Amino acid sequence: MPCTCKIGPSILNADLSCLADQSNHLMECGADYLHLDVMDGHFVPNITFGAPLVKCLRAKVPNAFFDMHMMVSEPERWVKDMADAGADQYTFHLEATKDPVALIQLIRQHGMKVGIAIKPGTSEKELLPYIDQVDMALVMTVEPGFGGQKFMSDMMPKVEFLRQQYPSLDIEVDGGLSPKTIEEAAKAGANMIVSGSAVVKSDDPKTVIMQLRTVVESWIPKWPTT
Repeated sequence: MPCTCKIGPSILNADLSCLADQSNHLMECGADYLHLDVMDGHFVPNITFGAPLVKCLRAKVPNAFFDMHMMVSEPERWVKDMADAGADQYTFHLEATKDPVALIQLIRQHGMKVGIAIKPGTSEKELLPYIDQVDMALVMTVEPGFGGQKFMSDMMPKVEFLRQQYPSLDIEVDGGLSPKTIEEAAKAGANMIVSGSAVVKSDDPKTVIMQLRTVVESWIPKWPTT
């Protein structure tokens, strides 16, 4: 299947006191999915939220696709909880698990799609043994753990390599994505765009989402197809 553009605002940048309202508003503004950053204070030095919040949010935002970005140690521990809370996709970091294959199987057993992520210091080639078993690969374009960081252009060769090798793969980028940086990501081959501050903090998120989508869709016909 050919790739399609998908824009996923990171709700970490939203006002957590009215997260459900803001999440619904982002979906109404054209978001394709919501990106939920889960941090445990161990794998990354920040702490965000866990399954109880996800469960509450699912009740208030029933139709959104929840992409869980699990920036946690021992990601195996939270698969069942996130599935029970209503998560749709469980994206774990390759660096955080000793047995990626078993974790992928566990996620599938709990009815979720599988994403696999790498930090800036990890080679994209370390993903290759697992690409055929997952639904999406996430190339971090900042160091995970905090929002508002500067987009790392030097991560784009990773995206380009994956796109050349896997023309139909969903490739997500996360960190510093905005109308100013989207051209680089789209040219390299990213079709799933996580955007935090640029969308969520905007006075007109609908327009920003449209801008991001327009650029990505302009590049999709230029990507390899076989």
